[in-house]
Amino acid sequence: MTRQDGRGTAPVVPDEVVHEFGVLLGAAAVLERIAGRELERRCGIRHAVFEVLLKLSGATGDRPRTMGDLAGELILTSGGMTRIIDRMEEAGLVRREPAPGDRRRQQVELTGAGRAKLDEALRVHAETLREHFAGPLTGDQRRVLVDALRTLRTTAREELGTLH
Repeated sequence: MTRQDGRGTAPVVPDEVVHEFGVLLGAAAVLERIAGRELERRCGIRHAVFEVLLKLSGATGDRPRTMGDLAGELILTSGGMTRIIDRMEEAGLVRREPAPGDRRRQQVELTGAGRAKLDEALRVHAETLREHFAGPLTGDQRRVLVDALRTLRTTAREELGTLH
């Protein structure tokens, strides 16, 4: 498409929904970078380490998890998971043992130092999110946003369940 004034092509105006989705992804990416920066600066851990600590703490308390399960949940390769766990083990945050009944599989669990680091990181993460996620929004805006995101997550998970 050429402009009326003959200066070349006009910029493509994307579909509105493409723009809106870009806004969502852009906001999430920037907020994730801020959160990761604060975890590194204030706790000395990377965001991926924080995610592993969270997974190991579980909703029902600390429990061992296999390396393969962790890698699958965090969408990491087995090599990537091994590198993270190696560093975490060297730092004293986790311990690794052969899984009962299958010595080829490794189970990972939090140590006392890992639990303490998670508690510290959760405080820092909550402070960061209060400032950069909750702070700019009203309570009503946050409720609408979270409800909309839950709907998107539910429908996306349903769709992914049909893909093989």
